Amino acid sequence: MQRISDEQRRIRIGRRHLLATEARASSPVAVADALVALHATDAATVFLSTCARLTEPGIDAVEHCLYEDVSLVRMLSMRNTLFVVSDEMAPRVEAANARAVAAKERRNLLKHLRDDGNGLDEHWLDEAERSALAFLEDSGPVSGSELAAGVAALRTKITLFPGKKQEAVQGVATRVIRVLAAEGRIRRDRPRGSWTSSQFRWALARPRPVEETAPAQAELALHWLRAYGPGTEGDLKWWTGWGAREVRTALAAVGAVEVRLDDGAAAWVAPGDTEPEPAPAPWAALLPALDPSGMGWADRGFHLPAEHRAALFDRSGNIGPTVWWNGRIVGGWAQRANGELAWRLLTDPGKEASSAIEAELSRLTAWVGGARITPRFRTPLERELTA
Repeated sequence: MQRISDEQRRIRIGRRHLLATEARASSPVAVADALVALHATDAATVFLSTCARLTEPGIDAVEHCLYEDVSLVRMLSMRNTLFVVSDEMAPRVEAANARAVAAKERRNLLKHLRDDGNGLDEHWLDEAERSALAFLEDSGPVSGSELAAGVAALRTKITLFPGKKQEAVQGVATRVIRVLAAEGRIRRDRPRGSWTSSQFRWALARPRPVEETAPAQAELALHWLRAYGPGTEGDLKWWTGWGAREVRTALAAVGAVEVRLDDGAAAWVAPGDTEPEPAPAPWAALLPALDPSGMGWADRGFHLPAEHRAALFDRSGNIGPTVWWNGRIVGGWAQRANGELAWRLLTDPGKEASSAIEAELSRLTAWVGGARITPRFRTPLERELTA
């Protein structure tokens, strides 16, 4: 069985994740497809992850893809997490993950309506949704509060967890909107505020082709292998949120090839993807919190020393802003209140690395401009750098 070394895995990150200077892309869609999906829980991450990989980074290009031609779409999908994927990839992600997530969201909302005890049921919800969609068709993109103001049913309040310690009265608008978005009937449009804001307006979404679940899961697994392979079953299970049986079925369906890692563990690559690759020119990168290159595997030991994990992750396993050198995470960075970008190395990669990191810092500073970036999930090192 062929072995793929940790060094080869780091070389693959540089090329396949478009981080080596020679591998950078010309369009945000190319970035999203190279990484399969961009984490979007934090609105700023989408822009920071994309621009780190563009030959000419800029906010306008990303906004155009998200809000003008909608060639990038936000989807609640893997691990019940918000991602950005290309419009071409969206039907596969929907069938492989998002459809099941949406069904769960609908079940949860219907349970809350029934538990409220005021006769609200699926018929009431259907009518509320039709009214919301009709309003959006007439109005164009609006905020959630504007949508609730225009649709009487969305101003309904229900009691959550009645009779329990966590009992609370809450409006249904946010929950109904979440279900409609999860089902791909509405989409997040341009936010109120800058590109770092998550206060999105809502708009009608374009219908997508309907695909079957098993073939879509196989196709998604193949894309993941091409971007992140070699990866273990545990890595793919964690990244997708699938069960072990779904992972094994998908790997078998695409003819994934088993290889060995440096630690002896079994891992998988796409068919025909076992040959070593030449190293790119030395490269540095400043990647944001939740960037795919830091969140692509359950086991990140090949690019992140275990002793640095506590400084760079929060307690829920979310990675903060990181500094990379030739496929390794060597430190972290943050933006201070005055706009200054600060960074700290956790290991010494040498003078060449420090110079390259400084150049990336200047590149990032130039396109970020006056924007202020505070990760949604704060990590120890990021907090220290901004104290």
